[in-house]
Amino acid sequence: MRRLVSVVVALFVGSLVAVSADWLTDGGNPQRTAWQKDEKTLSIANVKNMKLLWKVKTDNVPREMHSMLPTLVVSRVTTNTGPKEIAVVTGVSDNIYAIDVDKGAILWKKHFEYTTGEIPRGAGTLCPGGITATPVIGPTSTPGKYTIYAASWDGMLHQLNVVDGTDVAPPSKFMPGNGKPYALNLWDNVLYTHTAQGCGGNPNVIYAYDLPSHRVSTYAPAGGGMWGRTGPPIDSTGVVYAGTGDGLYDPDNHIYGQSWVAVKMDPQTKELKLKDHYAPTNAEWLFKRDLDFNVTPAIFTYKGRELWVSSSKECRIWLLDTKYFGGEDHRTPLDRTPLLCNEEVNFTAGVWGSMASWEDGAGTRWVLTPFWGPKHPQYKYPIENGPVTNGAVAAFKVVQTGNKFALRPAWVSRDMKMAEPPVVANGIVFGYGSGENTEQRWVEPPPGVANPTFPNPRNPVDGSELPVSGQSQRRIAASTHAVLYALDGQTGKELWSSGNEITSWNHWSGLSVANGHVYIGTYDGNVYCFGLAR
Repeated sequence: MRRLVSVVVALFVGSLVAVSADWLTDGGNPQRTAWQKDEKTLSIANVKNMKLLWKVKTDNVPREMHSMLPTLVVSRVTTNTGPKEIAVVTGVSDNIYAIDVDKGAILWKKHFEYTTGEIPRGAGTLCPGGITATPVIGPTSTPGKYTIYAASWDGMLHQLNVVDGTDVAPPSKFMPGNGKPYALNLWDNVLYTHTAQGCGGNPNVIYAYDLPSHRVSTYAPAGGGMWGRTGPPIDSTGVVYAGTGDGLYDPDNHIYGQSWVAVKMDPQTKELKLKDHYAPTNAEWLFKRDLDFNVTPAIFTYKGRELWVSSSKECRIWLLDTKYFGGEDHRTPLDRTPLLCNEEVNFTAGVWGSMASWEDGAGTRWVLTPFWGPKHPQYKYPIENGPVTNGAVAAFKVVQTGNKFALRPAWVSRDMKMAEPPVVANGIVFGYGSGENTEQRWVEPPPGVANPTFPNPRNPVDGSELPVSGQSQRRIAASTHAVLYALDGQTGKELWSSGNEITSWNHWSGLSVANGHVYIGTYDGNVYCFGLAR
């Protein structure tokens, strides 16, 4: 019966993709390429005409620097009034909102009550508390009906009807509370996520929830936290990947810090098992300099091979083959670029968030990465769109010479204030500067000089002060506003910009593109929708 349902859902998904361009999961697909393959409305020719279509204010209260997670979008949802396109947005304070895309109005709100004892306060910027994993939307066996899968702050899995937010199944335990999971991914009726920063005293592990059996399985690499922003990507064989944070790399003793691990669920036992792993040859040095793997990889097919790309705070890109992951020694990539940025070896610079990849009409496979800070002066691109001091998006072409694959630099974008992960649609690269202040250390004043004061941020709902850590307090006060850009995917040339239209900033969020609309959420609880004027 399970196989029949899977086949029906797969057939439905195939028919859906042919007629719409939805965004059902963070990163656009299980492979986390951030490529909206089916976009037809926006184009290189008309994107210059994009306008702000609507801005919806939510009542979500920020926690530390966190507020709104990336938007999910599903069209042609069956409702009492006919098919409707619905955007699903999650707020860190355990809130989920459904927005009518046509009207720019909230349809319903779901708030999850914390069920694991007393509600704890956040523990700083890294452990804010609240819901931190972007949900995922899955189609059902009935066309027009969809289910939202969400992990609330207390570790419970919720399954909600997209139409009205009602439970379609009782909540069930997924993981310990307050563990800071990252974006959920759905593959073959199994939900995956990973955790980081040891929030709530919980270990950093990969979680899998088998929907038919309700069984939870975990795998612990025994390294640092796994904090790729869009969660774990999944390849065509169901292998799940995660980059581990600062820690020892000692595979002989089953310790996989400062590396990437590949795990797969055993179809019989439903247990996660290590399939492969890769660590750069300088992993030990990266550990010492706090240059851990904080980036979600992207997986794609090229020349009959399934390839994988990722980066880290060090600011170089690794290209691997998923079948021969790092070779026999687990340390040999297909290609490794020179440093793209971070000449100063700064642990707060480099690449943060996630990668992107797309293929153009000529069959060229592109790889994109955001980065923070100045471009490395010794790394050159054929096309450079001005000096880069705060961050940018860089583009590469995947090339093959004989049996060797490599990443060839193509272009680097204009300067962006803390460049965030891009998304791609119909040859357009959408990127943005978050406007966030990312400092983690400050020069203290000399003896006898008073420390500067930073006011606590205000609750955007009622104006009351929000309790935050000292680091968040300083960074919130110094943050500005986000700017969204549309770039030519072939050259990186700026085609359009939101200018000053977005009045707030965001932290650890992202973009979504679906059916001619681009979405971004901000710290003050607003959700912006840009598109062509109606």
